[in-house]
Amino acid sequence: MLNTLQHRINQHQLLSQLRLKLLRLHKLLLDTERVTYEQVRGQVSRGELLQLVISHDQFAWLHPLSAQILRIDELLHADEPITPETIAALVVEVHTLLTPEELGAEFAMKYDAALQRNPDVVLAHADVVTLLAAKAQR
Repeated sequence: MLNTLQHRINQHQLLSQLRLKLLRLHKLLLDTERVTYEQVRGQVSRGELLQLVISHDQFAWLHPLSAQILRIDELLHADEPITPETIAALVVEVHTLLTPEELGAEFAMKYDAALQRNPDVVLAHADVVTLLAAKAQR
């Protein structure tokens, strides 16, 4: 019983840490995209930014990362226990998503460009990858 409880606590801690690191990365990417947008179209308010994030093509590439954060939220608030397979699949999906490429899927290419432009994004990326690597070694 104690082993099962400790396992569930460890899973919850991992998901919580991953969520926080992904939120930080998402905010940095959003800030970077906002600067690019504002250089062309002028300043936007927080409310306008929210609408842009939801519906503007320039911000659409961030949606897969937003979806992973929402998925983690759902897992953290689910009534049923999280299976080790679910955690393993999530880790693989996040790692795959955060693999930058010069040529490839839209997210991978834009993510690569953001990593090239912003050292804070590089540090946030490293935080996520380090956490995922630590999980993979367990």
